[in-house]
Amino acid sequence: MIEQLNDCVEKWQNICQKNDSISPRLYDEYGVNLGLRDEKGNGVLTGLTNISKISSSKIENGQKIPDDGKLWYRGYRVEDLIDSLGEMEPGFEKIAYLLLMGELPDSEQERDFAELIGECRELPANFTRDVIMKAPSEDIMNSMTRSILTLESYDENAKDTSVPNALRQCIQLISQFPLLAVYGYNAYNHYENHASMIIHNPDSKLSTAANLLMMLRPDQHYTETEAKVLDTALILHMEHGGGNNSTFTTRVVTSSGSDTYSTIAAAMSSLKGPKHGGANIKVMEMMEDIRNHVYDYGDKDEVRAYLSKILDKEAFDGKGLIYGMGHAIYSMSDPRERVFKKYVEKLAREKHREDDMLLYQNIEETAPELIAEKRHIFKGVSPNIDFYSGFVYDMLGIPRELYTAIFAVARIVGWSAHRIEELITSNKIIRPAYMSVMDEIN
Repeated sequence: MIEQLNDCVEKWQNICQKNDSISPRLYDEYGVNLGLRDEKGNGVLTGLTNISKISSSKIENGQKIPDDGKLWYRGYRVEDLIDSLGEMEPGFEKIAYLLLMGELPDSEQERDFAELIGECRELPANFTRDVIMKAPSEDIMNSMTRSILTLESYDENAKDTSVPNALRQCIQLISQFPLLAVYGYNAYNHYENHASMIIHNPDSKLSTAANLLMMLRPDQHYTETEAKVLDTALILHMEHGGGNNSTFTTRVVTSSGSDTYSTIAAAMSSLKGPKHGGANIKVMEMMEDIRNHVYDYGDKDEVRAYLSKILDKEAFDGKGLIYGMGHAIYSMSDPRERVFKKYVEKLAREKHREDDMLLYQNIEETAPELIAEKRHIFKGVSPNIDFYSGFVYDMLGIPRELYTAIFAVARIVGWSAHRIEELITSNKIIRPAYMSVMDEIN
């Protein structure tokens, strides 16, 4: 049957190709913005939000010019939020409260919310055995999505879309996501890679980042620096405006009246796309290739020469891209990368990875100049947070199968905030228009 189906599909694909192709000229003719972005790369306005704000330009003498990137969570600059934390103080739970509730918690609210997250960090009885271990997959995002949808069966009020119930469901999912990610990987690693499987129960008194490291490692050991760097990564990945693909998906599905589990599962399906959540994996693959061809990490001329080959499609994957450089919105700098870099440097020293750090720094310095020269980009090109996040996960011993899942552990907070805002502020289904350009036969 499968063979017959494959034969038919092979014949039919040419028919689909012929009948589903739309000339790019028509998009210009009808003023349709592909990807909901105009000719200058600006996003088409589709909604309003109080949750976060992104800025990459300023107005001078009536002209819009590139500027250092800025990111606000609920009115606070993200770097200020991170700087307000103690040197080794975890902040994931505190900033999650801010995004969900719209204001920073006082000390009592912060303590109560952190305790609640810890207490909710459990799965239904036998869920790990009956759901996660029954169908292990190398694609941890798919494994998590299946688990999210299955959790609906354990919720007596699954279909209730009232704000209190949706908030309750979101908080539970925020708490459970680290378990779904780590246990999903452990099952895959055991059944597919034939490794030992050790399932550690979470510790309700530990932060989200500390729990992730503790549950993932057989010996459960981690350093304060490791937990702090991962906590910072999670905060910086938590939220990034309403227009990114997975958050917009959250708003669209919420607007249809769908339940929380289906909504978050849809967001997961969006995030797992390589154009969205998988960028740091491409950076790591590129860096491996560079290490195999650049022998002196401190020689900027040697680094520049090989990067030039990558841009000329003569090296690495032939796509002509230096991954981790540039962003759809930011130009001169990504504020998340600026904040994160000092934590990356600290972890590199602890892990004795200074040579690798030197290579990253030389690429960061050289690549923007090369890209500007070869691509004639004048708005500015800078490293984004994905340039360093994969390096951090590698230093933490986190397997690549979990990279996008770790992104989801963070971004579930932003998705939840946008779901709640959509439920409160809008009662209208999001339904954009498509213009038909088909030929009428009758």
